[in-house]
Amino acid sequence: MRRILLTGMSATGKSTLTAAIAARGYRAVDLDTDAWSYWVDIVEDNAPGTPVEAGRDWVWRDDRVTDLLADDGDGILVISGCSPNQGQFYPRLDAVVLLSAPECVVAERLAARTSNDYGKGEGEAEAERVLQLIREVEPILRAGATHEIDTGGPLDDVLDAVLRIVTPRP
Repeated sequence: MRRILLTGMSATGKSTLTAAIAARGYRAVDLDTDAWSYWVDIVEDNAPGTPVEAGRDWVWRDDRVTDLLADDGDGILVISGCSPNQGQFYPRLDAVVLLSAPECVVAERLAARTSNDYGKGEGEAEAERVLQLIREVEPILRAGATHEIDTGGPLDDVLDAVLRIVTPRP
């Protein structure tokens, strides 16, 4: 099985692309949901990108993600999400695709969201935290990525770029 991770900061298009990939018949799983992730209480250590919220962080459920990636059958599995523990799964992946977008695009998307309230809370403080995380975490994600796609353009163009990675031509 070919396994691909779409990762990136909030509002870079992970969930939108995962749904579009699933609509094309691929097995695609958004890990940024309660079924695959959970909040953990943490002590802030001022490490870059931690935590997502004061005193807590959003992490993937190790057991469930391990089981998901254990399938050795034929086909393609696309997973998406961003978590401080995602690096432990990189050895099981064929590609890690960083989805990025200019900060102005991310800010516009956060303001326009209708299916996810993250980035809209606490006045502008939560949106500012997202932008801070882009500056702190995106370089870390970039270092572990095998590909990077700017998602600031039209969805169809971005989807085509992702699908070229998901199903590479010989």
